[in-house]
Amino acid sequence: MLIAGVDEAGRGPLAGPVFAAAVILDPARPISGLRDSKLLTPLRRSALAIEVRACAIAWAVASADVGEIDALNILRATLLAMQRAVEALAVAPAEALVDGNCCPRLACPAHAIVKGDRDVASISAASILAKTARDALLIELDTLYPHYGFAQNKGYGTPGHLTALERYGPCPIHRRSFAPVAQSVLPF
Repeated sequence: MLIAGVDEAGRGPLAGPVFAAAVILDPARPISGLRDSKLLTPLRRSALAIEVRACAIAWAVASADVGEIDALNILRATLLAMQRAVEALAVAPAEALVDGNCCPRLACPAHAIVKGDRDVASISAASILAKTARDALLIELDTLYPHYGFAQNKGYGTPGHLTALERYGPCPIHRRSFAPVAQSVLPF
């Protein structure tokens, strides 16, 4: 039975889209070292992301943009990104295991697993793909919006990011529905 692991990256940042990934691992091609992406170094995450893409039966990465986050709220936008990732898989899963405590609407049965990114290999693999894809985008966006330090903070509300937000106001990739951004007084 083909089981997809599903996870997200980027629910908490003040800027950028939320990403999700879905991965169906191949039992015949096990990947050593899979774990929650937040517990891995950037170098190890990148190496594992390459291995997951090479060895998985199927994988997909999707996102929900800042406009969707602000219109829907971050939870519903995250579930939308997860749904898109599962629907984008080249092979339809019979079941999905989703990190967290709620599941997106899917064509297959889905089960939420709290701390699944730590305990379930396919969810760990999805965590790694979602995080590496999101981080790569934020590094790219740093060249368009250099004042905010996106290459370093990945959109999270670090002291330097908050200082830049106060000084320059939000840019087009900031989540206007998030309090620190909403409280910024300068228009973009």
